[in-house]
Amino acid sequence: MKVKKTPNRMCVGCQDSKNKKELLRVVRTPEGEIRIDPTGKLAGRGAYICPDSACFAKAYKEKRLERALKHAVDKQIYEDLVSRIETNE
Repeated sequence: MKVKKTPNRMCVGCQDSKNKKELLRVVRTPEGEIRIDPTGKLAGRGAYICPDSACFAKAYKEKRLERALKHAVDKQIYEDLVSRIETNE
């Protein structure tokens, strides 16, 4: 029996590689829409961030999410991320 290995992804905030399931995924869909992806299965370019306010602050300040997605990120997405991070902590 094979044990399925969970993939690692890099957080755009702290630049640490962590288990994919521990991170929040933000995706730019093929239509150009930016969305938070709770399932991790939406098609498109994804960027991952730790559910940690320090990581989020660094990513927001340095526009790392926008750079990773190669697209401007709406303020509403940042607000949704903050609320998800606060409920996680």
